[in-house]
Parts: sequence; structure tokens; C-alpha cells
Amino acid sequence: MTNQISMPRRTFLASAGTGLALAQKGPNDQVVIGMIGVGNQGTGRLRELLKEPDVRIGAICDVDSSHRDRAIELVQTQKGYKPDGFGDFRRLLEKKDIDAVSIITPDHWHAIPTVNAFEAGKDVFVEKPLSFSLMEGRAMADGTLLYKRVSQMGNHIHNDHANYRRVVELVKSGKLGKITRVHAWKTSPTKNITGRAPATLPAGFDYDFWLGPAPKRPYEPLRSHGSFRHFWDYSGGTFIDFWCHISDVAFWAMDWKAPQAISASGGRFFLDDATETPDTIEAILEFPGMLYLFSFRPTPLPGFEHMGHIGCLFEGTEASLVTNYETNEVWVRGKKVEDFPRPAQSIPDSPGHVREFLDAVKTRNIETTCNLRYGHQLSKCGLLANISYRLGRKIHWDDAKERISGDSEANQQLSRKFRKPWKLKMPKHLS
Repeated sequence: MTNQISMPRRTFLASAGTGLALAQKGPNDQVVIGMIGVGNQGTGRLRELLKEPDVRIGAICDVDSSHRDRAIELVQTQKGYKPDGFGDFRRLLEKKDIDAVSIITPDHWHAIPTVNAFEAGKDVFVEKPLSFSLMEGRAMADGTLLYKRVSQMGNHIHNDHANYRRVVELVKSGKLGKITRVHAWKTSPTKNITGRAPATLPAGFDYDFWLGPAPKRPYEPLRSHGSFRHFWDYSGGTFIDFWCHISDVAFWAMDWKAPQAISASGGRFFLDDATETPDTIEAILEFPGMLYLFSFRPTPLPGFEHMGHIGCLFEGTEASLVTNYETNEVWVRGKKVEDFPRPAQSIPDSPGHVREFLDAVKTRNIETTCNLRYGHQLSKCGLLANISYRLGRKIHWDDAKERISGDSEANQQLSRKFRKPWKLKMPKHLS
């Protein structure tokens, strides 16, 4: 296994053979899953998979032996068999019996395992946001087509509640009139994250491997596991963590591809702990004739506090619709309308986010509803907002070239330098 993305002829043939074998499986055959990353989020995904009768957990990989051992014990307790355990995901990918992998790692560790899994003939379920950088997302999205692999980004809200489907149907029906603006929000942290014990490197935690392609840093509990997301080396904060969950319904309903310009401002107005990412961001994405505002703020959008910590407001000329994950409301001239006319259902209900992926593995359907091409389309807009915020200026986006127009400094933020020996082959237009 190589750290660099490439496609030797023998690998391509092996990949094609794996796809043929899976396509010939019967509907009751098991899908053998390898788990890469089983911290809190990864263990939650493992529990979901264990509920599926046609899933067998073939191997578990984590750089923290306590996470790995806990997950193996969970499988043993619930299913009565013991999956193989690894500390290096490359060893897991060498297992011929693994059909697909679940990659629930920090953002900076999404791209390399995903593309290496594609290269090894495995299908991939990977956590959101899709990638750490825009370039990495492009490599992942292209990999699904290059290797003809099934993929799904872990944006569960897209499939696990029917609410978003009903919102999309209503917005597309035209009953709200012309949509002039969409405004989403996510409440932000206002309390400091305090030091997390142990202050010394825990036994069984391969911290250097955890850092991987990220810069070398001394061990600090805040910079790993549960709070890694608040450091620029590994992620883009809670802002990017929730971006896909909420922006999904807006992009789906409006059929957006990419904005023409992005501006974002904010800061650390409440936090003064050792983390880095902001607690407040106002991002404005400019689409033809329309604005999309994403507010990362300490409170819900005024007037819609009852919707909770997340929401999305579609402002139409005839009516406005506000939604959270589970419910939606229509408002006309300041009053909630309980009997607003709704269109007939046109978007089929989903079997569930994980179930859709498993079914696609069996049928070889690479067009899952949250495949990595869609995941990249969605995630990159949040990444661009973070670039605008960090540079302190508006950026103009050329989506055909996936370049920021007339701004060489900003374009440098589309990729990152990987710490040796880790490598990722860049698409030509970003190299």
C-alpha cells in the first residue's frame, strides 16, 4: 500500500473484480465492514451498523488502543465474534474480505484513507464535513468515479428524517413565491473548554499517527479526540462541523451548485481558552439574484428561538418557511399558518442513511443521495467561507476551475502541505 494516490493496473483490475463479485451477491448476503476510527462518533456509527442484520464487522482500526479494544468488545458482546484489530488503517485495507469501510476520523484524516480505500477496492462511508481542504475533497469526489466505488458522506439528516424532503417539495412547488434569501443558523459555544486530563500522553495512544499529515505538535489533550475540531490544524470549528447538516436543505431545495462570491467575518467574542476557531461567524454566499446567509451565533435567529440550536429560513415573496431537523413552519405576514397548502409528495421516503449505503454496496449504485460528489459540492462552500474569514476579505469563486479569482494568497488555502511521509496526489488544476 502506498501513501500516494495512484492507480496501478493490477489495483484497477482488483477493484473491478471486487465490484463484479459484490454485484453478484444475493440480497441476504452480508456486507463486511471495516471501521476506521471508533472514538465517540465512530462508536455511534458502529452501533448503527450492528443493528443491520446483513452487516458483519470484519476489522476495527484506531490509533488509540482503548477505543479499539472498547469497540472490539462491543462487537463480541452483541454479535459473538471478534473482529481483527489494527492501529494502522493500511493494514485493514489489505484484508480481502472487507467490502466497505466506515471512516469516522478527525477531518484532517478523511482524504488519505478514503482514496486509499477506493484504490484497494473498498466502498466508503465517511464522516462530514467531507474534507479538511477543498483540494482533498476534489480528490475524494473524483475517486468515486475513477474507481467506480459506492460512497456516502455521513450527513444523516439528509435521509434519517422525512422533514427535509417535505421542505424541499414545498420550496420547489413555488407556493412560497420567489425565494429572495435563505438564512441558516447554528448556535455557537460561549463557554471555555477547560484542560482535559490526562495532561501526559496516554498509554496506547499513537499520537504521531493521529497527527498524520498535520503539522508536528507537542501532545496537548485539547488538540486531540473530542476537542480537536477547534484547532485549524485539524478542522474548521463547530461552524464547519454543522455546515453540511443545515446547508444541505438549502442547497437541495434551491438546486445550488456553487456561489459566485463569499464573504465572512466574525471572531472570538466569548471564548478565551486555548482553542483557535471563532465562536461567531457571519457568512454571506452570493448566488445569482439571491443571498445565502449562514450565522454562527450564540443564540438562535431572533424570532425563531423556538426552533432551537439550528434552523434554516426560506424567505419567499408569498410566504416564508422555517425548518430545523425535525419540523417546519410556514409564516405569512408575521403569522404562522397551520393549514398552508402543501404539494403532493414527490420525493420518495428514504430507507435510512446507513441502510441506503448498504443497499448501494450490494447493487453497485454509486449515485447514493449523499455520495462524495454531492458531499464535496456542499462541504467546499463552508470551507470557502472559512478561507474568507481567515483572510479577512471577500473572495470570488470560479467553480468550473475550482479557483479563487485573482487572489493567489487565497488559492494557497485550497490545499495544504502534508507532513512527511504522507502524500495526496492533487488534481491538475489545483497542483
